[in-house]
Amino acid sequence: MLPYLQLFLAGFAIYSALQFQEGTNLYVPLACLVSMLVVSRIDRNKSEEKKARKSFLKAELEKITKHDGIPGRDQDFFTIESLLWPKSELLLIDSVHAVFKELGFKISTGIGYRSVDRIVRIPETEMSFGLEVMLSENEADRTHPKVLRAMQFEKEKKGKEKTLIIASTNSKVPLTERTPVTHISRELTDLLTRHGMSIMTTRQLYELWQRAKVGQIDVFDAFEKVYSHPGGLLPPALF
Repeated sequence: MLPYLQLFLAGFAIYSALQFQEGTNLYVPLACLVSMLVVSRIDRNKSEEKKARKSFLKAELEKITKHDGIPGRDQDFFTIESLLWPKSELLLIDSVHAVFKELGFKISTGIGYRSVDRIVRIPETEMSFGLEVMLSENEADRTHPKVLRAMQFEKEKKGKEKTLIIASTNSKVPLTERTPVTHISRELTDLLTRHGMSIMTTRQLYELWQRAKVGQIDVFDAFEKVYSHPGGLLPPALF
């Protein structure tokens, strides 16, 4: 967008120099030139911020690949950033959708349901999930609106969909310090267990995604285990 604005300013400067009256034909191009310099500085700053952000993502991902033994590979940094450091719930939902689609699941927006973000189906099976995608700046607890939506989905679902919450919690905390136990409240875990609903963190989803891409796990088999999970927080040992 900014390069187009610079191009417009350059064209308008030339036009004003040729068409405007004496005096104005000098001041307007000068103003356009100053504006172009300002836009150029803004564009450069944004580019530098983007590079710095990408370097930060690479450094954070290198830490967890070494910490958890996840194989290193080329990364889709926009999807990863939206998954692990989401700026909004909509971006988080889109990134979760992109991950499931890339992994080969059948995923839809859940038309026919009022209180679910996505419906995900394991191909060639009758197993499916009603996904609630939760964004919480702090610990995930039972009062979060997405928990209430998950409870509503349990009442309105028409088949045997498994209710699964995918939660991004404490997004500003370094990944190596985001342990599921400390970021999912005991009260929420107990509530989900009682109702047979499960919750996994976006970090767990990221790890499954990366391992599946290099053939370390059969992701459909992993989610068949999720489907059979009795409820509550999904333990790392499940995969």
